[in-house]
Amino acid sequence: MRRLVITQVNSQTNIMRVLLLTTPHTYRAEAFRVAARRLSVELVTAIDLPNKLGKPREAALTLDFRDSDRAVQHIITYAHDNPLTAILSVDDSASLIAAEASQALELPHNSPQAAEAARDKFVMRTLLKRGGVRVPNFQLFSTADDPAQVAGRVAYPCVVKPLALNGSRGVIRADNAEQFVTAAQRLSRLLYSIDPAPDPKPFLVEDFIPGFEVALEGLLKQGALKVLALFDKPDPLDGPFFEETIYVTPSRLPAPTQDAIARCTAESARALGLVEGPVHAELRINDQGPWLVELAGRSIGGLCSQTLRFAHSANVSLEELILRQALGLEIDSLERENRSGGVMMIPIPEAGLLRGIAGIEEAKAVIGIEDVQITAKLNYPLVPLPDGDSYLGFIFARGATPAEVEAALRTAQACLHFNIQPIIPLTMGNH
Repeated sequence: MRRLVITQVNSQTNIMRVLLLTTPHTYRAEAFRVAARRLSVELVTAIDLPNKLGKPREAALTLDFRDSDRAVQHIITYAHDNPLTAILSVDDSASLIAAEASQALELPHNSPQAAEAARDKFVMRTLLKRGGVRVPNFQLFSTADDPAQVAGRVAYPCVVKPLALNGSRGVIRADNAEQFVTAAQRLSRLLYSIDPAPDPKPFLVEDFIPGFEVALEGLLKQGALKVLALFDKPDPLDGPFFEETIYVTPSRLPAPTQDAIARCTAESARALGLVEGPVHAELRINDQGPWLVELAGRSIGGLCSQTLRFAHSANVSLEELILRQALGLEIDSLERENRSGGVMMIPIPEAGLLRGIAGIEEAKAVIGIEDVQITAKLNYPLVPLPDGDSYLGFIFARGATPAEVEAALRTAQACLHFNIQPIIPLTMGNH
């Protein structure tokens, strides 16, 4: 079927068509649109919009990502009249739908089982351990369990984490039983706020891994991993929450350590069954070597991909590389540009309403800073981690060395000042 579809598209229109599965609040769609225009590829957007209230202009399809069977059937129906060359998911929320729809349409894809393993932390941990990858001890519990009883069954320090949320949302460290009960109760409130259905919500508890963190960006082709970038995370991520801030590439780690990180990531992909497309790995490194924290079958989130440029003078984006590989187009080079690059995800310091921002022009004027993009909206509520799922914005820097990039990011952040007004809850008085 795939050969027939591609032949039909090429012979009649000479245009390849990609379906991009995304959410209304993604930062990534525009970068894929720009890359598609560069490649003369038709990019069709399918947005997770269960209520279908006010279909966005850029969306050809509106789907309910929570109903994967129906979403897949909708895609198949659409593809009958609009043949697709590839289906891509921007984030984990639709990776299973992309895999199942691609399988049904005989397009290049990871298996649905691998897609599910890459977004379910318990399944991931189970398969990684079975595959011989170094992982911490872990146990599965649910909100139906008594936190006080569970607290006596786990080792400390430990980390409580949801099975399917991204960006360290809901991830909390506990150093003793009292902290564990508090963390488990907080995670339970978060899970029920996301899904109010009364059924118990599973969560993972695993040993805390000491060390420092890195992130690896790569592409898989027929199971072979090509490392696109290795990011250092210079700020310690030791808890109680794990909000990421600075990413800098290239890594300053010794070459043998970088090689070990790449091997661990490749072994992890094999253990999960991932064979095609982008991967984003988070690892912790200590005296025992690299430990796989998470491996996602997608590219880096937020606006962080703007840090990466490839093929030197061609100035190729990460999104263009992903599209080229998915479409079977020639890739001239997977080598990153020679200069160092970095991004700061500006953390939300406190909950409240964002009333004002100062210092943006001063931050942009810092030597080495390429751009400052504030993504939080004025007069909208801010929710910090571990309950929230966003940042105030992003700072981008480039320079001759990673140290210069890191220093520029920190200097620029110090220029920014955010006026956050506490939200006073409304109370009902007696009348």
